[in-house]
Amino acid sequence: MHLTRDDLYCLEEYAQIRGEFRAKVMVHKKRRQVPLGPHATLYFEDRLTMQYQVQEMLRVERIFEAEGIQDELDAYNPLIPDGGNWKATLMIAYQDPDERREALVRLRGVEDRVWVRVAGCDRVYAIADEDMKREDTTKTSAVHFLRFELTQSMVDAAKAVAEVAVGIDHPGCTYRVDLPHAVRDSLVGDLA
Repeated sequence: MHLTRDDLYCLEEYAQIRGEFRAKVMVHKKRRQVPLGPHATLYFEDRLTMQYQVQEMLRVERIFEAEGIQDELDAYNPLIPDGGNWKATLMIAYQDPDERREALVRLRGVEDRVWVRVAGCDRVYAIADEDMKREDTTKTSAVHFLRFELTQSMVDAAKAVAEVAVGIDHPGCTYRVDLPHAVRDSLVGDLA
């Protein structure tokens, strides 16, 4: 379910509750974060993570006018799962700028090779960067927005506590991990 202006705190109210709200969101985010090796992490998004993102953008940019608030909602609402999918931010991180630059060249196309698999079902590869192209002819971006569309049998299996794995199968990076139960359970909450 998408966020509306009614779901948001005004700037003054948010300033008062920000510390408590942020602490709650950080605990929640830990149950939705999946390392894919030493340099890639999937952050599965949901309504709460996007509410936090919108609130922070409104705070930082000091946006209080209706049009500006709606612009932020329009930018972040597409990252909220709709009951039949999971949505995630893929972040590729290297401390050394030269190493990062080389890796982003080597990993061109990685965003299309990230997958999820519900036990007993086929892999589902991400639909990447629907908002804008984030790679060029020589390199990929360090941040990608991914959507994993699930079939009804996948949804049913996940809800029936089937194991879920995620991974990457790109020539420059191959990795697979079974989701910890707390992460899987959190993601199942996104399914209708």
